[in-house]
Amino acid sequence: MPPLLPEASVPVQSASVPSSPPKDRRVLRAVARWTAAVLVFGAVGTGTAFGITSLERTDVPGLETRHDGRWDYPELSLPALPSGSPRPFSDGNEAEVHHADVRELLLPAPAGATPDKRLDGGWTTVESYVSEYEKDRRKDLEQALTDSALRHIVARGWTMPDGTVSRVYLLRFTSVAYADAFLDYELDVGAVPGQSLAGSPESKLDQEWDSSDSPPSTQYYVYAEPKPYGAKQVRQAYIAAGDTIALVLHEKKGGAPAIPFHQSVILQSQLLA
Repeated sequence: MPPLLPEASVPVQSASVPSSPPKDRRVLRAVARWTAAVLVFGAVGTGTAFGITSLERTDVPGLETRHDGRWDYPELSLPALPSGSPRPFSDGNEAEVHHADVRELLLPAPAGATPDKRLDGGWTTVESYVSEYEKDRRKDLEQALTDSALRHIVARGWTMPDGTVSRVYLLRFTSVAYADAFLDYELDVGAVPGQSLAGSPESKLDQEWDSSDSPPSTQYYVYAEPKPYGAKQVRQAYIAAGDTIALVLHEKKGGAPAIPFHQSVILQSQLLA
């Protein structure tokens, strides 16, 4: 793994850092937010479960069964950490900080994908990230990220042979408190996403999503654009993992398949856990 960039090489906002909220408070807030959605997720079947919860944390495979629409991801493994640094959700890391280079935590493109040259897995800009949202909200989101002690953003995009376009963003903040605040008050995720994506003004809870095979340390907000969705359908998911927030997007003309989207979300969450 390449060495971590020095602090001067990445954008760091100079701001006082609020203390991280206790874990029980964050859990209670998540429970309250999702009370209205419990019945929806409780009714979800297990047809799209991937059975990877029993795997070792250091070995996350790309899932071998592809006849049902799963993509052929390379075998994944968690990156090495600086000496003495704990994993984000270990007992020795109460602040839930990711010490690995965040670029090494980004989901790679699967086999057969055509890479997006603009989003190549490296650092990207706030402007690039907020371009995913409706135009009238972009300036507010830019200002919120400036004020929220954002450390950096990385992103990767690709297009599959069937026309599915995928983009994944990781936003790393200086503390879990700032990450939570941005998710709660700026993105305002819940039963519906508070910020509409460009080209996808309406989105609802993804009723096919099953989180039983996802790391329990992360929180999920998974949505699908309902019919009629025009020229293309957009699926989106936010993953909250300590000091980092992920946005996973799949879009495709005629409808974005659920299985590879759920596969992408689960594998990205495993890398952040």
